[in-house]
Amino acid sequence: MDSYRYAASVFSKVVADGYIGMVRTVPQLYRYIYDRAERATQVGGFRAWVSQFTAANLRTLIDDRKPDVVVCTHAFPCGVMAEYKRTYAPKLPILGIVTDFVVHPFWIYRNVDAYAVATPEMHGTLVARGVQRDRVIACGIPVDPRFVAPRRPKEALRRELELPADRKIVLMMAGGLGMGPLDVMMRALGEIDQPLAAAIIVGRNAALERRVLDAAEQIEYPLRVRGFVDNVFDYMHASDVLLTKPGGLTSSEALVAGLPMIFVRPLPGQEERNTRYLVSRRAAVRVKSARHVAPAVAELLRSGERLAHLRANMQALRHPDAADVIAQRVLALAETPSGVRG
Repeated sequence: MDSYRYAASVFSKVVADGYIGMVRTVPQLYRYIYDRAERATQVGGFRAWVSQFTAANLRTLIDDRKPDVVVCTHAFPCGVMAEYKRTYAPKLPILGIVTDFVVHPFWIYRNVDAYAVATPEMHGTLVARGVQRDRVIACGIPVDPRFVAPRRPKEALRRELELPADRKIVLMMAGGLGMGPLDVMMRALGEIDQPLAAAIIVGRNAALERRVLDAAEQIEYPLRVRGFVDNVFDYMHASDVLLTKPGGLTSSEALVAGLPMIFVRPLPGQEERNTRYLVSRRAAVRVKSARHVAPAVAELLRSGERLAHLRANMQALRHPDAADVIAQRVLALAETPSGVRG
């Protein structure tokens, strides 16, 4: 369920349109707001009011569905359900799944029964903020099991996806919303003096897709452009390198698939934090700008030793069983409602 449907309509529109517009046009402002909120020790008045308003609007849904457990994969519904539990249903179990490699304070409520997080460091952050230790599981970010192993050999996948078998494949992704300098990266790859091809997944952004298709007419190496697809796992298993924004889910999918990542222009806030964490663990590469893309890709494709080190570090962070671990915690919560109050 989309919790924003139950929020005040003006708030929902501000969040949906304002966030995207802000990170595109004035990313420094969003970074300032994110950092300031990260240091906050109390819930702001406006955010508290929105949570209370949305919680009240959820009563009909909860009464109709009668859930045994509510699972929240975003900070906003986590706060709303914490308020709902405090006001209306103290015994309704809530589990929050943080889908980044850092945890923002907007996630943290003491009456949430359990949290699933990506790293031991996030576990420590939640405990330091007052969450009981046994309510936090550091299990990784859950991904579709089809990312774990290819359903067909790489050569067969490439034939199916219309990708050449005799070239290195660079996969470029712009996330579900379609954000990122794909056209710039496409042109940059043309500077690499070894045979390669590209698969480009634009996401839900018609304007960006048109820009990419226009740029593709000037590209000499083979490429395939796709909008939104539901088999990203096939493209990851068919590729050799991933150029992407460092969203938590995309990064986790690539870790599980064993696909080396190069991050380009992370968005302020959580994507910058994801980048810092994965680069600090030497499980990904960050380039400063699009003009540094070609040297970074070329180095990875040519250096077997560098690629081997990167993959070994990725292996240490991959959690292919995260979804199973979380499912077991959901079942446990359903069987033993906690009555945790906040």
